[in-house]
Amino acid sequence: MSEFTAELVGTFLLLLIGAGVVANVILKGTKGHGSGWMVICTAWAVAVYVGVVVASPYSGAHLNPAVSVGLAVAGQFPWEKVPAFVAAQLLGAFLGAAVCWLIYRDHFNVTEDQATKLGVFSTIPAIRNLPSNLLSEAVGTFVLVFTVLHFTDASFTAEDTVVVGLGSLGAVPVAFLVWAIGLGLGGTTGYAINPARDLGPRIAHAVLPISGKGNSDWAYAWVPIVGPLLGGIAAGLLTLAVG
Repeated sequence: MSEFTAELVGTFLLLLIGAGVVANVILKGTKGHGSGWMVICTAWAVAVYVGVVVASPYSGAHLNPAVSVGLAVAGQFPWEKVPAFVAAQLLGAFLGAAVCWLIYRDHFNVTEDQATKLGVFSTIPAIRNLPSNLLSEAVGTFVLVFTVLHFTDASFTAEDTVVVGLGSLGAVPVAFLVWAIGLGLGGTTGYAINPARDLGPRIAHAVLPISGKGNSDWAYAWVPIVGPLLGGIAAGLLTLAVG
């Protein structure tokens, strides 16, 4: 599997399961309707585990532009590879959200609230305060990327090639890390902590023929892009500073 394909497939699986649990919890008529935040955070953590297991042997399982950029800032990943990784992540996230919609299409059709439908695809802040929302996303992503870079050596070798990314920690610890971020820091914005996780599905929401979907809230869309990138950059810079 190529690095591009690994990032695409890993991010696809991440969003298929992640968007799927949100759909299961908030859309009308599902088996999991109303089961709550713990279910959402737990399934997102397991979704990261699934994506990392699949992608890590081939690409390091970044699955997140903020991780790719943060690793590049820290000198752990070549800058010239960042655009291809980001493109794969965005495409994988778009496709994962689109397939989730196909699976839950009947439940989208019986759900009237437009914000609920958008919430399956993209993050929506609990209290809309853009500076505060931006800070939440930056801090959550900083914790993610700094842990990847600093908690371990953030690298392993396979066939004489250094592969760096979430897979460097091992899939299970990364899942626990994302679970902790969701439970501890995710209540303000829904913890995108990943520009592809929000932007790819938001584009899917905009282009798919979802019944009664409303607008895709592009006025907020920059927050879960800029915030995670700032957090990833800060983590990379601090890692460089502390050696």
